[in-house]
Amino acid sequence: MSKSPNILVPALGGTALVLGVAYGLSSREHGDTEIELLQDRVEQVLVQADDARAQAATEVATANALKAEIEDVRATAALQVASGGSLTQPAPRLVESLGLGREAHQEEIAAWDVDVLPDGRGLPPGKGDVYTGEEVFATYCAACHGDFAEGVDNWPVLAGGFDTLADKDPVKTVGSYWPYLSTVWDYVHRSMPFGGAQTLTDDEVYAIVAYILYSNDLVDDDFELSHENFMDVEMHNADGFVVEGRDTEEYPIWRDEPCMSDCKDSVDITMRASVLDVTPETEEEGEDDAALELPQETPSTTTVQEAPVIKTAAVATPDPELAAAGKKVFRKCQSCHAVGEGAKHKTGPVLNNVLGSQIASVDGFKYSNALTEAGAAGGTWDAETLAAFLENPKKYLKGTKMAFAGLKRKEDQEAVAAYLATFLGNPG
Repeated sequence: MSKSPNILVPALGGTALVLGVAYGLSSREHGDTEIELLQDRVEQVLVQADDARAQAATEVATANALKAEIEDVRATAALQVASGGSLTQPAPRLVESLGLGREAHQEEIAAWDVDVLPDGRGLPPGKGDVYTGEEVFATYCAACHGDFAEGVDNWPVLAGGFDTLADKDPVKTVGSYWPYLSTVWDYVHRSMPFGGAQTLTDDEVYAIVAYILYSNDLVDDDFELSHENFMDVEMHNADGFVVEGRDTEEYPIWRDEPCMSDCKDSVDITMRASVLDVTPETEEEGEDDAALELPQETPSTTTVQEAPVIKTAAVATPDPELAAAGKKVFRKCQSCHAVGEGAKHKTGPVLNNVLGSQIASVDGFKYSNALTEAGAAGGTWDAETLAAFLENPKKYLKGTKMAFAGLKRKEDQEAVAAYLATFLGNPG
């Protein structure tokens, strides 16, 4: 006996109801979760907005504080100027410590305390003579400053210039300008040689300074510089400086209204640094520039000239003692000149038989145009012309290539002339 299928209808209806209720509950829970997430995001945005407003308020407050501080500084500066004070006075010390770092050990302070003061404080024990200084100077310094401290190319000149300080373009050297010997010692010890600072021993520094003094005719060739006699050396320009008074003498002048009349119509550029050659160059750069600046040569007709008649002058017999003194002074010259049997040309010509001879007459040496023209005009090397040339070569003969700063003392000039007179009759 079969049953009617209607009996399944209530069962299926109940199942559908249960499933519908379950789906509804599930959808409701999902919606609640989404709402909670959205609420969290809104809260985060609100917090970030509050933080941004707080940061903006802080920055505004900081800016206002800085503005107020600037106004205080300006007011203080104006008050100080009005009362005749100086704006360059050191800042006051802090009353309270910042709590940073630690006290430096005495060994640490001593390692940095290397300066030498004008009164001799800071000088280490040591000594060095002129002769040793000449050798050390030739090894470490001459490449830039020349064998005679005359300066190579545009590197600093260390000797001479005594009669130029009043000129438009003065030559400020250790001899002509520097007022304190301590500055020389301190700078050589601290910063030289170039590329090898602080590699010199204290004795080498003393020797170099002694040679620089000798090159400026401030000491004799047998002089030895030490920490004991350091303060006895008198510099040529020791009294040539005055105490600066810009704050009281110059500053009040420039507080007035600036001049706005009688101005120049135009500004003319008279020279450019690249042409003026104010920067020392390497040898390779110099060769390249020279190649670019060579003028175009024009063809010329070679003419045969008769050999010039070489004039000579009588020379008195030299005093042996004076000649012996001249031998010592001649050490300044022997880097470029040679004398005696077998002598050969160096940077300068052999000086055998030079005294009493015509200027620029030594065979086999190419003289500068200035010396060649002086010789062609009939000039001779007598006691007078030689002394004038030795005193200041470039001043006596414009255009000479001789870089020697000169012998300022008359006795040195006479001694060298007497020494050269002993080589009359030597070949060369």
